[in-house]
Amino acid sequence: MNYTIHSFRHAEVILNEPEFKGLFNEMIGSISGISDQDLIQKHQNYGAENIERTPKSLSKAINELLRERFTEYGWRSESSIFQNSDYTGDTWRLDFAKDTISIEVAFNHSTVIAWNLLKPVLASELNHVEKAIQTKIGVLITATNAMKQSGGFDNAVGTYEKFLDYLPPLRNMLTTPLLIIGLEPPDSFHIVHEQYAQRKKIGKVIMN
Repeated sequence: MNYTIHSFRHAEVILNEPEFKGLFNEMIGSISGISDQDLIQKHQNYGAENIERTPKSLSKAINELLRERFTEYGWRSESSIFQNSDYTGDTWRLDFAKDTISIEVAFNHSTVIAWNLLKPVLASELNHVEKAIQTKIGVLITATNAMKQSGGFDNAVGTYEKFLDYLPPLRNMLTTPLLIIGLEPPDSFHIVHEQYAQRKKIGKVIMN
């Protein structure tokens, strides 16, 4: 997949330092190594036995492909931020973590953009609640506006461009370097919503 990046608090410069370079290469390689054909195959496989199970957007396919590739490199999936049992579940988990880097894949509603930005910061800052992980840099992976449109994403999904809008007002709270990665749309196809049943739409692959 093609992508664009925004470096907050010099995150890209830091990620190219020797301490982080290997992890950074694993992360970027995992993203760029996903081909259009990978996306088509994964997306269509969900509806192979029952077309009703075909998702509306590419979000599920992208999430699973990223999980497969990151875990192959030893990244921990659904990593808890805190050890305290009072702070469990999706709210207090990161999508991936390894050594000094924490990653959040954010294809959810735009109203939780601020929380998505704060989670990697929580993983990197000292806290009065006992931590399960301690990282130094956060990475947010999300869809650009162009991917949102071509990939069949819901209109309410927060995008890369919207994440950037949140950075200035939250700057004093976001004390950790953050790399925001915006996934660009596929080159060879796009998703069109097709009515399948009375209340069911599926995402149909259309070649460009």
